[in-house]
Amino acid sequence: MGKRFKRTRGAEDNTRRNSGIGNALSDNEDTSMDDDDVSDAETGLREDNANGLISSSLSQSTFGVHIAQKLSSKYIEKLLKRKWKYKWNKPVSYSSNCIWMGTGDCLPEDSIAAAPYGLKLKLYKHWLDVYNASGGKDFQSSKQRLFFSLCNSYRDILHYNKKPFYYKGSDEDSSIMDAYIMHSLNHVFRTRDLITKNDAKLSKHRETAREEVMTSDSFLDQGFTRPKVLILLPLASIALRFVRRLIQLTPSANKVNVEYMDRFNKEFDAEKAEDDVEAMDSKFKKPSKPSDYETLFGGNNDDHFMVGIKFTRKSIRLYSDFYSSDMIVSSPLGLITKIGEAEANKEKDVDYLSSIEILIVDHADVISMQNWSHVNTVVEHLNLLPSKQHGGDIMRIRQWYLDSQAQFYRQSIILSSYLNPDINALFNRHCLNLEGKLKLSCEYKGVLPKVILQVRQVYERFNSDSIVEADDTRLDFFVKKVFPKIKDSIQGGIMLFISSYFEFVRIRNFLKSQNASFCLLSEYTKQSDISRARNWFNEGQRKIMLYTERAHFYHRYKIRGIQNLIIYSLPERKEFYPEVLNMLDGSHNMTSTVLFSRFDQLRLERIVGSAAAKRMISSEKDLFIFK
Repeated sequence: MGKRFKRTRGAEDNTRRNSGIGNALSDNEDTSMDDDDVSDAETGLREDNANGLISSSLSQSTFGVHIAQKLSSKYIEKLLKRKWKYKWNKPVSYSSNCIWMGTGDCLPEDSIAAAPYGLKLKLYKHWLDVYNASGGKDFQSSKQRLFFSLCNSYRDILHYNKKPFYYKGSDEDSSIMDAYIMHSLNHVFRTRDLITKNDAKLSKHRETAREEVMTSDSFLDQGFTRPKVLILLPLASIALRFVRRLIQLTPSANKVNVEYMDRFNKEFDAEKAEDDVEAMDSKFKKPSKPSDYETLFGGNNDDHFMVGIKFTRKSIRLYSDFYSSDMIVSSPLGLITKIGEAEANKEKDVDYLSSIEILIVDHADVISMQNWSHVNTVVEHLNLLPSKQHGGDIMRIRQWYLDSQAQFYRQSIILSSYLNPDINALFNRHCLNLEGKLKLSCEYKGVLPKVILQVRQVYERFNSDSIVEADDTRLDFFVKKVFPKIKDSIQGGIMLFISSYFEFVRIRNFLKSQNASFCLLSEYTKQSDISRARNWFNEGQRKIMLYTERAHFYHRYKIRGIQNLIIYSLPERKEFYPEVLNMLDGSHNMTSTVLFSRFDQLRLERIVGSAAAKRMISSEKDLFIFK
């Protein structure tokens, strides 16, 4: 594999491999102008400077600095140890309960505080126009501009307190999306400009072109393949939202034509094509689901999609071949399918993932309700040496690609409404950016006030020595301490709320072994069985119901007939806790029991609040009651 891409460049390559981090591209090497924009830029530059703008082609861009970093073997060893030390923090201007923590050197108060803020000038001007047209004021202090400055640092980012658009967080969600869209466009356009500029240089000196490429690092401007940005999204409706905004934020000169937009709208817009009669009837029906559910699942819920996007001088092409795309928008499942096909058929491959330089996983919380292992698999397939050559000039491939170091240059941005161990593990183990990490840290108030019923909430802590043993310890605690209290219940109406399907299966098998009277409602239960189970439980024909968080996420059932609620494992989504407790309406007991251990702190603090969670984890007592 290494021999296939080996290149002899003389003594300069040894310098690249043995030097430490340092040396950015010079201003001349990092151009941000398209060849066809030079005259306009030159004539307009004085006017921009007069208005206080610093041309991004003349300022030292973080793009140029980042791609020119040179890694020593010692520094690579340090990154591979994955020993992250968050040495500093800074407040989040738009969220009083959160701070940013960072590794490495502290970011300045604002990494690039002057317009155009590290953006190509035409991108900045268009973004500002769009912002002002939407009624925005004070762009410099806006959420989108501030988050863009974090993205533009090229550090890995974990933002796990994003209020999503479907929970009345459209302003924050849209601002963050705008920021990473502009960062992605900036990266794609700067990459193209650098290649275009070098192409122009070489075309002027055809006689000496080969010698120049062989001897000068300034012509190392490419990866193995063209795609540079990968966007992972959970649902087609969210991909539709993203692509439409991407097009809006692309400067007019670069979208004179948007190819295959009609096809995209047809395939990604809502599939719920109700006929006119049903549509009219629905206007007079009271919604049976919460508004956030209707907003999230009201469009195309397909979780199997993948689209390439190519930017040319004057157009945007959707559905471009993946190898000729600049950006790929996909669901995890969409890429998993391609990976599976490549593994089964040697003629197929996913080498278009070899040169991804920016990975963005948005709505990671929704993806975690699908299958998070797909994300892990996709990330493990990024930045690998390709199985074959796919065109391009191997003499212009950056040395860090040939040295299998691309994973250290890839920026990963993970956005979620909550943090769980899976998301945290991905960020810690697979995000190895040489620039460092930025991670949010938040204090939570909890959601207990949203429980509108007077429910006596009993929290019982079980003690486990390690996270590996936590699942077994939880089951053992339930079997010995909780089940004996309910197995002889005459009343029934006992609902066991269980977060994961793995836990669901273990409890189901245990209840079977006890010949218990129970019914099941999980994400895999057939619709006919769901209706039967709900009726049995409500009418008392089955004393116990097992109900999973994913079933609630995808269906938001209101279960009737609950007399005794046992939360075997706390929900990931804090909003579900009051929803489930409020199902006790009509109960004669009005009591819930929650099982937890110190390894549940992430979930616990979102529900009871950070301060209470810390006390409950460290207290000598094992029993806690909220009313």
